[in-house]
Amino acid sequence: MDRIRTVVPVSDLFYYEPLGDDRYLPTGHVQGAWRDDEQHLSPVAGLLAHVVERHDPRPDLQLARVTYDVLGVIPLAESVVTVRTLRPGRTIELVEATLAVAGRTAVRASAWRLSRQDTTAVEGGYPPPLPAPAVMPLWAGAEVWAGGYIRSLDVRKAADGVPGRGQVWLRSDVQLVAGEDGAPTASFLRLVDTANGIAVRANPQEWMFPNVDLSVHLFRRPAGEWLGLDTSVTFGDDGLGLTSSWVHDERGPVGRVEQGLTVRPRR
Repeated sequence: MDRIRTVVPVSDLFYYEPLGDDRYLPTGHVQGAWRDDEQHLSPVAGLLAHVVERHDPRPDLQLARVTYDVLGVIPLAESVVTVRTLRPGRTIELVEATLAVAGRTAVRASAWRLSRQDTTAVEGGYPPPLPAPAVMPLWAGAEVWAGGYIRSLDVRKAADGVPGRGQVWLRSDVQLVAGEDGAPTASFLRLVDTANGIAVRANPQEWMFPNVDLSVHLFRRPAGEWLGLDTSVTFGDDGLGLTSSWVHDERGPVGRVEQGLTVRPRR
């Protein structure tokens, strides 16, 4: 727990404190679920989306896909974030952002930004919306998962969930970056990695199944404070797994999330 005492106190209502020069200090709200000295990928994903959306802003473009590769444990310590355009374009751009701790890159994100068009004449193909948050009971996620990030959430979970299948709504009143207004998509993405913990197939005290990546595909811009997840979890017989989710806002579905898992018994 020594590293926890080096971060901003958990009483502050933000996930990251900006220090200047592309440096960010995580608060206790960023603490992960598998280890008490790591950052949870959810706020990291939000932070990287935040810097991508602020990088050479183009109002005519929007985030369509963000893939995060986790290159190792993300230490709960001062982090350096860098961002660059890999493929500039008039209607399509590819942007890369990385988060490093102590000189080691821990997470790499690649984001496609695509042009905005009026496609209402042809929209369709998505599933029905989730039941509203108000009709789902509160879920005490901290009874299943450890860590400051989980404790920062307001979670409503459908009562008919079964191992490997579930529906939830979640939100947080914790600001992503202190003193900086975040775009709706980045605020949405700061919650989306929670999908791997809301419909577990196995007791996380007995089995580990962390995701090594997170890939989010959007077909419209999300809005509002609630993120909905309609999630299925699949484990294979030789150590691999997959968490797949439809993601929603209160208007309806907005995209898909996939997370590749490494499954192993806890020692």
